Amino acid sequence: MRERGHRARSAVAVMAAAVLTLAGCDAFGGGGAEGKKDSGTPSARSSARPAPVWNRSPDSIAAVGDSITRGFDACAVLSDCPEVSWATGSDAGVDSLAVRLLGVRGAAERSRNYAVTGARMSDLPRQMSAAAAGRPELVTVMIGANDACRSSVSAMTPAAEFRADFEESLAALRTALPRTQVYVASVPNLLRLWSQGRTNPLGKQVWKLGLCPSMLAEADDLTSAATRRREEVQRRVEDYNAALREVCAKDRRCRFDGNAVFDFRFGTDQLSRWDWFHPSRDGQARLAEIAYRTVTARVP
Repeated sequence: MRERGHRARSAVAVMAAAVLTLAGCDAFGGGGAEGKKDSGTPSARSSARPAPVWNRSPDSIAAVGDSITRGFDACAVLSDCPEVSWATGSDAGVDSLAVRLLGVRGAAERSRNYAVTGARMSDLPRQMSAAAAGRPELVTVMIGANDACRSSVSAMTPAAEFRADFEESLAALRTALPRTQVYVASVPNLLRLWSQGRTNPLGKQVWKLGLCPSMLAEADDLTSAATRRREEVQRRVEDYNAALREVCAKDRRCRFDGNAVFDFRFGTDQLSRWDWFHPSRDGQARLAEIAYRTVTARVP
């Protein structure tokens, strides 16, 4: 941690002033094959090889989701930092999915970030509709942590509602863009976040300000009641990931990451030094690696 002593305590004070107030159509020229006209004689068309269902080199990207995709708290306290976003960022150290697929210039011209800090799954249909207006060839989705990170266990989004909102989001995209591809990242492992972040005294002080209380409240409480609470949150996250996987599996142009984000064994180097919750630059880079592997894999 670069700030110690008085400066570190000042950082906590700044967080206290604001963290509690936080809520947990440009054309890309893409749209996949639907934007391309057929040509040639009937015999030529019939002999042509059909295009693959999954294009491993999409030409435009739109990102939807929450604060993770906005790069929140990765560069400065209580600030979005989209330039380090795993999905569409320009930061060379992150090497975002957009940069890997489109190049630096292509990422700047043909990727858009529609994610909103604090968003939950119920917000995704609106984000998806906005993203569809730009006709991207690939939409990335990472959302769900805020549905589990609530004031209490009882306030978490029910799994059935989570599933229904995700189904609505994909349906909205399919109505507008039948051939656009979708990459879906799993919800991160919040129990591992607790186990890693609680090793840092400053991080625990920040958590006391109300960051993901359903999981992170009373971080040092190891009683059976606290353990049951954390396990219930973790089970809900697993239910969310099951919904993402099952809904995505019904759409042949949707790829779920196979729980790769959830299973990633991140450490404190991958956590923001401002809140010990959101990904750091290094954490964003790891998310970009997972996304790139999934999107470019020959077999999902």
